[in-house]
Amino acid sequence: MRNQFDLLVFDWDGTLFDSVGWIVDCLQRAAHGCGLPIPSDQEAKSVIGLGLMEAMEALFPEYPSEMARRLAEGYRRHYGDRIISADGLFAGVLDLLTELRGRGYRLAVATGKTRAGLNHALAATGTELFFHSTRCADETVSKPNPEMLFQLMSEAGIARERTLMVGDSLHDLRMAHNAGVAAVGVGCGANDLFELAEFDPLACIERTTDLLEILS
Repeated sequence: MRNQFDLLVFDWDGTLFDSVGWIVDCLQRAAHGCGLPIPSDQEAKSVIGLGLMEAMEALFPEYPSEMARRLAEGYRRHYGDRIISADGLFAGVLDLLTELRGRGYRLAVATGKTRAGLNHALAATGTELFFHSTRCADETVSKPNPEMLFQLMSEAGIARERTLMVGDSLHDLRMAHNAGVAAVGVGCGANDLFELAEFDPLACIERTTDLLEILS
């Protein structure tokens, strides 16, 4: 895949930042706080990557939207208990981003996080200057709708055939498929490599840092 792409779009949670276990715990605690059945680890993982309201509605479709708002509030409260820092990035991610920028790639983030949440995460991890542009679920449309990718490609002035999506969840790969964009699945987050292979990505890799090998 050497020289095949100009724009690399990363998911955040589970792809660059090691947070899947914490997200699962916060989703379960939010459900407990609302007196609802506690989702299993796998059920909680299945909604990682969606916007927060979409995730709550997917976990508890039989409840009215008011309950989804209560769940989202509880989730935010629990998630805020974690101190975000560069230590939460997967090992080698800072070196990866540095190398990719040095090679001339344009880097972007497409995430189910809110704008406030992503801005805080970027500042706390010291990664904000690596990315040319970012999109969040609360300012456009949640994955797997392709709108995030369309907006990022338009902003960068880069065609879909020169764009690569890198993500750990089925929602990431579905979004890429819906946008007609190539994808790489990483097995360090919400879904395993067998599940990610369902969307026939260009490659499935164990760690996001393995991306350097396949781009070389």
